[in-house]
Amino acid sequence: MKKFICILLFPLILWSQEKLKKDLDNDGIPDSVYIDYEELTIVCLLSTQNFEKIVSEPIEMTESSAGIRETKNGFEFFNNWMRAGYAAQFRYEPKNQKVRLIGMSRYEFGNAANDGSGESSVNLLTNDYIGNWNYYDHSKNKLTKIPAIKIKMKFDPIYLNNFSEENYFNYADQCSELYYKHRKSITKE
Repeated sequence: MKKFICILLFPLILWSQEKLKKDLDNDGIPDSVYIDYEELTIVCLLSTQNFEKIVSEPIEMTESSAGIRETKNGFEFFNNWMRAGYAAQFRYEPKNQKVRLIGMSRYEFGNAANDGSGESSVNLLTNDYIGNWNYYDHSKNKLTKIPAIKIKMKFDPIYLNNFSEENYFNYADQCSELYYKHRKSITKE
């Protein structure tokens, strides 16, 4: 039985200790980004800052639902749940030597009929929001696409050291308001 438990835990331990190694600050030296699952934070170590920890606020997550992945210009933190999830994209800003949140995206599968399913994203550098959502039309007994929602959505600059799940929830709340507003204009509910 002990061997079986060790075999099952070994991949989880390896997975939770993975670090993204990438030159984020463009000095030719690899930097590191990882999730500290004990503190539930995102940690970034930049060579230009002597590898001192830059740490996010605590984020509710589990080892099996969250992670870090490389993007073209930086990295992305993702957090997935049973029927929804989100991602937060970060990149290094040489001007102020900080790691900035530059975009967020989210998805939902909705209820069993997929009512409320879809996805959205916001570019925090241009404030461009795009939402592609669906609703279940009971009169037609089918899932119906709402025309793409494209608006400006403004956020003050957010940096890794003050990033928290509240940033995501603020975005999700605004996104939800837009969904219901546009759904109501189409369905006349």
